[in-house]
Amino acid sequence: MKTVLITGTSSGYGRHTALHFHAQGWNVVATMRTPRPDVLPVSDRLRVVALDVTDPESIAAALDAAGPVDALVNNAGVPSISVFEGTPMARVREVFETNTFGAMATTQAVLPLFRERGSGVIVNVTSSVVLGHMPLSAVYKASKMAVEGFTASLALELAPFGVYAKTVEPGACLTTNFAARATNGTPLDELVPAPYAPWAKKAMAEFTGQNLFTQESDVAETVWRAVHDTTGQLRFPAGPDAVQLAQAK
Repeated sequence: MKTVLITGTSSGYGRHTALHFHAQGWNVVATMRTPRPDVLPVSDRLRVVALDVTDPESIAAALDAAGPVDALVNNAGVPSISVFEGTPMARVREVFETNTFGAMATTQAVLPLFRERGSGVIVNVTSSVVLGHMPLSAVYKASKMAVEGFTASLALELAPFGVYAKTVEPGACLTTNFAARATNGTPLDELVPAPYAPWAKKAMAEFTGQNLFTQESDVAETVWRAVHDTTGQLRFPAGPDAVQLAQAK
Protein backbone atom coordinates (compact mmCIF):
# COMPACT_ATOMS: atom_id res chain seq x y z
CA MET A 1 0.00 0.00 0.00
CA LYS A 2 1.44 3.36 -1.03
CA THR A 3 1.79 6.46 1.14
CA VAL A 4 1.41 10.12 0.25
CA LEU A 5 2.49 13.07 2.37
CA ILE A 6 0.46 16.21 1.71
CA THR A 7 1.24 19.63 3.16
CA GLY A 8 -1.42 22.18 4.09
CA THR A 9 -4.34 19.79 4.64
CA SER A 10 -6.41 21.71 7.20
CA SER A 11 -8.73 23.06 4.50
CA GLY A 12 -9.28 23.64 0.79
CA TYR A 13 -7.31 21.75 -1.83
CA GLY A 14 -5.07 20.00 0.68
CA ARG A 15 -7.93 18.60 2.71
CA HIS A 16 -9.80 17.38 -0.36
CA THR A 17 -6.63 15.84 -1.78
CA ALA A 18 -6.07 13.96 1.48
CA LEU A 19 -9.65 12.70 1.39
CA HIS A 20 -9.33 11.63 -2.25
CA PHE A 21 -6.11 9.63 -1.76
CA HIS A 22 -7.57 8.02 1.35
CA ALA A 23 -10.72 7.06 -0.55
CA GLN A 24 -8.54 5.45 -3.23
CA GLY A 25 -6.88 3.20 -0.64
CA TRP A 26 -3.61 5.03 -0.03
CA ASN A 27 -2.04 5.71 3.33
CA VAL A 28 -2.17 9.46 3.92
CA VAL A 29 0.12 11.60 6.05
CA ALA A 30 -1.86 14.84 6.29
CA THR A 31 0.33 17.65 7.56
CA MET A 32 -0.73 20.99 8.98
CA ARG A 33 1.07 23.84 10.70
CA THR A 34 -1.43 23.50 13.57
CA PRO A 35 -2.85 19.95 13.60
CA ARG A 36 -6.65 19.70 13.46
CA PRO A 37 -7.54 16.01 13.42
CA ASP A 38 -11.25 16.89 13.46
CA VAL A 39 -11.20 18.05 9.81
CA LEU A 40 -10.32 14.58 8.51
CA PRO A 41 -11.81 11.13 9.15
CA VAL A 42 -10.45 8.80 11.80
CA SER A 43 -8.65 5.95 10.04
CA ASP A 44 -5.68 3.67 10.53
CA ARG A 45 -4.61 4.79 7.03
CA LEU A 46 -4.63 8.51 7.82
CA ARG A 47 -2.35 10.36 10.20
CA VAL A 48 -2.34 14.06 11.00
CA VAL A 49 1.20 15.35 11.56
CA ALA A 50 2.44 18.81 12.51
CA LEU A 51 4.53 20.48 9.81
CA ASP A 52 5.61 24.08 9.31
CA VAL A 53 7.26 24.18 5.88
CA THR A 54 9.24 27.30 6.88
CA ASP A 55 10.97 25.45 9.75
CA PRO A 56 13.73 22.95 8.86
CA GLU A 57 13.41 21.16 12.21
CA SER A 58 9.66 20.80 11.71
CA ILE A 59 10.21 19.34 8.24
CA ALA A 60 12.73 16.80 9.54
CA ALA A 61 10.46 15.80 12.42
CA ALA A 62 7.43 15.38 10.14
CA LEU A 63 9.33 13.19 7.67
CA ASP A 64 10.70 11.11 10.52
CA ALA A 65 7.17 10.62 11.86
CA ALA A 66 5.83 9.82 8.38
CA GLY A 67 8.32 7.11 7.55
CA PRO A 68 8.84 6.08 3.90
CA VAL A 69 6.53 7.87 1.46
CA ASP A 70 5.88 7.30 -2.22
CA ALA A 71 4.63 10.76 -3.12
CA LEU A 72 5.01 14.28 -1.75
CA VAL A 73 2.34 16.88 -2.52
CA ASN A 74 3.51 20.40 -1.72
CA ASN A 75 0.20 22.16 -1.27
CA ALA A 76 0.84 24.46 1.70
CA GLY A 77 0.75 28.10 0.73
CA VAL A 78 -0.23 31.61 1.69
CA PRO A 79 -2.34 33.85 -0.58
CA SER A 80 -1.73 37.45 -1.53
CA ILE A 81 -4.10 39.90 -3.21
CA SER A 82 -3.05 43.51 -3.69
CA VAL A 83 -1.14 45.84 -5.98
CA PHE A 84 2.61 45.56 -5.62
CA GLU A 85 3.15 49.20 -4.61
CA GLY A 86 0.94 48.64 -1.58
CA THR A 87 2.53 45.34 -0.51
CA PRO A 88 5.15 45.64 2.26
CA MET A 89 8.36 43.77 1.52
CA ALA A 90 7.89 41.87 4.77
CA ARG A 91 4.72 40.41 3.26
CA VAL A 92 6.55 39.61 0.02
CA ARG A 93 9.14 37.64 1.98
CA GLU A 94 6.42 35.88 3.97
CA VAL A 95 4.70 34.72 0.78
CA PHE A 96 7.92 33.44 -0.76
CA GLU A 97 9.01 31.78 2.50
CA THR A 98 5.99 29.48 2.42
CA ASN A 99 5.00 29.22 -1.24
CA THR A 100 8.47 28.94 -2.76
CA PHE A 101 11.13 28.16 -0.18
CA GLY A 102 8.78 25.91 1.80
CA ALA A 103 8.06 23.75 -1.24
CA MET A 104 11.76 23.62 -2.08
CA ALA A 105 12.74 22.69 1.48
CA THR A 106 10.28 19.81 1.81
CA THR A 107 11.27 18.59 -1.64
CA GLN A 108 14.96 18.62 -0.78
CA ALA A 109 14.25 16.69 2.41
CA VAL A 110 12.62 13.74 0.58
CA LEU A 111 15.00 13.59 -2.38
CA PRO A 112 17.63 11.28 -0.83
CA LEU A 113 14.94 8.68 -0.07
CA PHE A 114 13.41 8.89 -3.55
CA ARG A 115 16.76 8.91 -5.36
CA GLU A 116 18.21 5.98 -3.43
CA ARG A 117 15.02 3.94 -3.87
CA GLY A 118 14.74 4.81 -7.56
CA SER A 119 11.10 5.90 -7.38
CA GLY A 120 8.88 8.66 -6.05
CA VAL A 121 6.75 11.56 -7.22
CA ILE A 122 6.78 15.21 -6.17
CA VAL A 123 3.74 17.30 -7.05
CA ASN A 124 3.99 21.03 -6.45
CA VAL A 125 0.63 22.79 -6.35
CA THR A 126 0.96 26.21 -7.98
CA SER A 127 -1.91 28.23 -9.47
CA SER A 128 -3.59 29.20 -12.70
CA VAL A 129 -2.11 32.67 -12.19
CA VAL A 130 0.96 31.24 -13.95
CA LEU A 131 -1.16 30.60 -17.06
CA GLY A 132 -2.51 34.08 -17.74
CA HIS A 133 -2.30 37.77 -16.95
CA MET A 134 -3.97 38.10 -13.55
CA PRO A 135 -4.41 41.46 -11.80
CA LEU A 136 -3.68 42.01 -8.10
CA SER A 137 -1.39 38.99 -7.98
CA ALA A 138 2.15 40.22 -8.67
CA VAL A 139 3.66 38.79 -5.49
CA TYR A 140 1.59 35.59 -5.42
CA LYS A 141 2.21 34.95 -9.11
CA ALA A 142 5.94 35.53 -8.71
CA SER A 143 6.10 32.97 -5.89
CA LYS A 144 4.24 30.38 -7.95
CA MET A 145 6.14 31.08 -11.18
CA ALA A 146 9.32 30.40 -9.23
CA VAL A 147 7.97 27.00 -8.23
CA GLU A 148 7.04 26.26 -11.84
CA GLY A 149 10.59 27.00 -12.98
CA PHE A 150 12.07 25.06 -10.09
CA THR A 151 9.94 22.01 -10.85
CA ALA A 152 10.72 22.05 -14.58
CA SER A 153 14.45 21.94 -13.94
CA LEU A 154 14.10 19.51 -11.04
CA ALA A 155 12.22 17.06 -13.25
CA LEU A 156 15.23 16.85 -15.56
CA GLU A 157 17.61 16.27 -12.65
CA LEU A 158 15.50 13.46 -11.20
CA ALA A 159 14.58 11.61 -14.40
CA PRO A 160 17.74 9.45 -14.44
CA PHE A 161 16.77 8.11 -11.02
CA GLY A 162 13.19 7.19 -11.89
CA VAL A 163 11.78 10.05 -9.82
CA TYR A 164 9.14 12.45 -11.17
CA ALA A 165 8.41 16.11 -10.45
CA LYS A 166 5.24 17.83 -11.68
CA THR A 167 3.05 20.85 -11.04
CA VAL A 168 -0.71 21.09 -10.64
CA GLU A 169 -2.19 24.49 -11.51
CA PRO A 170 -5.57 25.06 -9.81
CA GLY A 171 -7.99 27.58 -11.19
CA ALA A 172 -10.00 30.06 -9.13
CA CYS A 173 -12.13 28.44 -6.46
CA LEU A 174 -14.84 30.45 -4.69
CA THR A 175 -15.40 27.84 -1.98
CA THR A 176 -11.96 28.09 -0.40
CA ASN A 177 -10.98 30.88 2.00
CA PHE A 178 -8.29 32.23 -0.34
CA ALA A 179 -9.59 35.80 -0.51
CA ALA A 180 -10.27 36.04 3.21
CA ARG A 181 -6.80 34.75 4.06
CA ALA A 182 -5.20 37.02 1.47
CA THR A 183 -6.69 40.15 3.02
CA ASN A 184 -7.11 38.99 6.63
CA GLY A 185 -10.72 40.07 6.31
CA THR A 186 -9.81 43.65 5.42
CA PRO A 187 -11.76 45.15 2.49
CA LEU A 188 -9.60 45.34 -0.61
CA ASP A 189 -10.09 49.09 -0.97
CA GLU A 190 -8.40 49.54 2.40
CA LEU A 191 -5.34 47.59 1.26
CA VAL A 192 -4.89 49.22 -2.12
CA PRO A 193 -3.30 52.69 -2.42
CA ALA A 194 -5.97 55.24 -3.31
CA PRO A 195 -4.76 55.91 -6.88
CA TYR A 196 -5.26 52.23 -7.71
CA ALA A 197 -8.66 51.83 -6.06
CA PRO A 198 -10.96 52.33 -9.11
CA TRP A 199 -8.89 49.96 -11.22
CA ALA A 200 -8.67 47.35 -8.44
CA LYS A 201 -12.42 47.42 -7.86
CA LYS A 202 -13.06 46.89 -11.58
CA ALA A 203 -10.49 44.10 -11.79
CA MET A 204 -12.03 42.23 -8.86
CA ALA A 205 -15.53 42.60 -10.30
CA GLU A 206 -14.38 41.11 -13.61
CA PHE A 207 -12.66 38.25 -11.81
CA THR A 208 -15.64 37.30 -9.65
CA GLY A 209 -17.93 37.69 -12.65
CA GLN A 210 -16.25 35.01 -14.74
CA ASN A 211 -18.36 31.99 -15.63
CA LEU A 212 -15.86 29.20 -15.04
CA PHE A 213 -14.50 28.23 -11.63
CA THR A 214 -12.63 25.36 -10.04
CA GLN A 215 -13.90 22.98 -7.37
CA GLU A 216 -11.69 21.46 -4.67
CA SER A 217 -12.50 18.05 -6.15
CA ASP A 218 -11.02 19.14 -9.50
CA VAL A 219 -7.70 19.77 -7.80
CA ALA A 220 -7.74 16.55 -5.76
CA GLU A 221 -8.47 14.48 -8.86
CA THR A 222 -5.78 16.26 -10.86
CA VAL A 223 -3.17 15.70 -8.15
CA TRP A 224 -4.12 12.02 -8.18
CA ARG A 225 -3.71 11.94 -11.96
CA ALA A 226 -0.35 13.72 -11.79
CA VAL A 227 0.98 11.29 -9.19
CA HIS A 228 0.06 8.34 -11.40
CA ASP A 229 1.06 9.83 -14.76
CA THR A 230 3.99 8.16 -16.51
CA THR A 231 3.84 10.03 -19.84
CA GLY A 232 6.33 12.71 -18.83
CA GLN A 233 3.71 15.46 -18.66
CA LEU A 234 5.05 18.25 -16.47
CA ARG A 235 2.14 20.63 -15.89
CA PHE A 236 -1.45 19.73 -15.03
CA PRO A 237 -4.08 22.50 -15.07
CA ALA A 238 -6.88 21.74 -12.62
CA GLY A 239 -10.42 23.00 -13.09
CA PRO A 240 -12.25 24.23 -16.20
CA ASP A 241 -10.99 27.81 -15.97
CA ALA A 242 -7.38 26.65 -15.60
CA VAL A 243 -7.77 24.24 -18.52
CA GLN A 244 -9.18 27.04 -20.66
CA LEU A 245 -6.25 29.29 -19.81
CA ALA A 246 -3.75 26.51 -20.59
CA GLN A 247 -5.38 25.82 -23.94
CA ALA A 248 -5.26 29.51 -24.84
CA LYS A 249 -1.51 29.77 -24.33
